[in-house]
Amino acid sequence: MTFGGFSAAGSAGRAGSAWPLPEGAERFGTGSSTWRLGGAPARVVTTPGGERRVLVLGWCAATGPELRELADAPLPADVAWRWPGAYTVIEETRDGVACHTDPAAAQPVYMAEWSKSWAWSTSARLLARLTGAPIDPRRLACAVLAPSLPALVGPYTCYTGVTQLVPGCRIELPATGGSPRRTPLWRPDPFEGPPQHRMLGALSAAVALRVAADPELSCDLSGGLDSTSVAVLAASRLPARHRLNTVTVHPEGDESGADLHYARLASEAYPDRITHHLLPLADAHLPYTGISSVPVTDEPAPSTLTVARLTTQLCWMRRHLGSRNHLTGDGGDSVLFQPPIHLADLIRRHRWSRALSEALGWARLRHCSAAPLLRDAVTTARTSRRAALAVLARTLASPARSPGVRHHRVGWFHTLPVPSWATPEALRLLADAAAEAVDAEDPVPGADLSVRTLVDEIREVARTAAADAQLSAACGIALHNPFLDARVVDAVLRTPLDQRPAVHSYKPVLAGAMRHLLPTDVAARTTKGSFNADHYSGLRANLPELLALADGHLAELGLLDPGRLRGHLRQAAAGVPMPLATLEQALSAEAWLRAHRHTPGPAWTDRSAENVHG
Repeated sequence: MTFGGFSAAGSAGRAGSAWPLPEGAERFGTGSSTWRLGGAPARVVTTPGGERRVLVLGWCAATGPELRELADAPLPADVAWRWPGAYTVIEETRDGVACHTDPAAAQPVYMAEWSKSWAWSTSARLLARLTGAPIDPRRLACAVLAPSLPALVGPYTCYTGVTQLVPGCRIELPATGGSPRRTPLWRPDPFEGPPQHRMLGALSAAVALRVAADPELSCDLSGGLDSTSVAVLAASRLPARHRLNTVTVHPEGDESGADLHYARLASEAYPDRITHHLLPLADAHLPYTGISSVPVTDEPAPSTLTVARLTTQLCWMRRHLGSRNHLTGDGGDSVLFQPPIHLADLIRRHRWSRALSEALGWARLRHCSAAPLLRDAVTTARTSRRAALAVLARTLASPARSPGVRHHRVGWFHTLPVPSWATPEALRLLADAAAEAVDAEDPVPGADLSVRTLVDEIREVARTAAADAQLSAACGIALHNPFLDARVVDAVLRTPLDQRPAVHSYKPVLAGAMRHLLPTDVAARTTKGSFNADHYSGLRANLPELLALADGHLAELGLLDPGRLRGHLRQAAAGVPMPLATLEQALSAEAWLRAHRHTPGPAWTDRSAENVHG
């Protein structure tokens, strides 16, 4: 699903059709520079005089009459999250282009300067190919060494000069190439009412949109609460005589796992609506297998390390089930869990007894003491996000290469141990990113601490999920993550403090909302299967290939010491206990860089192309 265009399309002196196109793309109407690459849904409405064009790009449940109303009046502030779906709204006028971005970043939009105007696209890599943008080493240093700190990323992409438009805003890109004008539109202000009703309504509508578009779609059924909820909602929305194809992966020769048990309970509860398929996976599908040949994406995809498993499942579904669209429960963890910084919100609002109760609950769950949690919560409640960023910048400027990081802390930001293979140059770039983040304008000012933290996390998960969708598209399947739809995110984040779930509870809002649709045991489940052992097995099985990745593009960029990284890999493969987060990020980034360097992006052409009209 790729769209794009230019800000100067409607201005005098150059017709929209004279602007370049990616090879294979189609343009939306004469005089428009907006284009589509692939068969993603899109709709266009134009004023009677043709002076203004509104394009709704992506999956959107707006009706025809609702769209026609957009042409004759200023767009409503909530136009990018008014309807179910993941979409972007574009206004084209003679003065330029205005992009309305969705608050969740489920469909991220990027921009770059080009030919004294602005180019924009839902693909950062396409813009990099247009402008000749090189790789940005600082952005990669953040991805590898600080994957848990999306605040350091800001608008930057892996390509110098290509930036992401801030989600939840109206961004005007002037035809003259002047500075973009940004107007924040979305704020997650509290909304009274039962949160489970709002969340269920939004999630049901998100699923229904996809089912209506493709009744033959398929769905994950992992046995967890998120994917099972999506599957049951989809099965309930199918037209008569249709059955939902669901897929559960499991180790070859072993059907005794808890995940498969719960998946079977769910499918057996809907025998006339769900067809349950089991997909056994062998050693050939272990993590790290085949990452050197991962398909190219806009940025390192979250599923890079498990690409063998993912592509096997997708290709099997395409071949045996005829799937073209596939639903997942991805994003549910980020949207539905309450971050520990919620304790600081309770302290700030003088909910003393609840803060104590939840700290004790979290401490029991994590086998730690409650006293440090409460001390951290009190300190954090008195600290602004900007002040916390300033402390983070100072910490990163003189990092300690020690694994002694205290877990289960309450605070704005949490760093990972600095690995021995990180170079001084990589650490300097990381500190530079943190220093710049201190003075960056906060697009969601005034939100509660937990809400502000979730906004960063959800947007990071949603943006990177778009890279996973590009992996899926390489197998001929469009991937959909309904939990990351803007209306679902909006419904959850607007929950008032006193109605938010406790930090130690397991997705009570979703469990309560789905209780009447799920088997009792499934709705009550509070655990999920772990694949940690598979990761260590995959390291051992693929060690030669991984060692070869060590002396690659990241080393060439001066971000890591290949000799030390190889030593780290050998220790991990031997089973030496150690944090794997930065190691896995380095391998994902190296695999992505290899794919990027070896796979040219779609070429741009100045040729005329047939117009499309949605």
